[in-house]
Amino acid sequence: MKASTALDDMICFQLYAASRGMTALYRPLLDPHHLTYPQYLVLRVLWHDGPTSVRDLGQALSLDSGTLSPLIKRLESLDYVARSRSTADERVVIVGCTPAGLALRDRIGDLTRQLACATGLTLDELTTLHHLLHKARQPRKDPS
Repeated sequence: MKASTALDDMICFQLYAASRGMTALYRPLLDPHHLTYPQYLVLRVLWHDGPTSVRDLGQALSLDSGTLSPLIKRLESLDYVARSRSTADERVVIVGCTPAGLALRDRIGDLTRQLACATGLTLDELTTLHHLLHKARQPRKDPS
């Protein structure tokens, strides 16, 4: 039996380890498409919302432009997305899926549902976990 460590009692470590574990489950499903998990998340937003400004994409993914720009460039080099200037405001860059990017959605399917099974959690447990994680991500004005 493995001894308990100080990390086992830390919620932040459990969240970190669980996140890394889930991301690792995606790897063999995304590798054939030359995608990383963060690139897949960009595509998920675009598949759901359609063409989106880089700013809104960054907000949706909680990523700054320094992190998001290389993801978009890589997806563009794979011909999954294309960037264009907004016709309403040319300072705004819009990212949208190419036909190849949309076709990828049909080939990949909903990996989230597939991988939920790998957790060993029931649907009720997954729903509760999702709710609690969403709640934990919401900043409180008064941390006391």
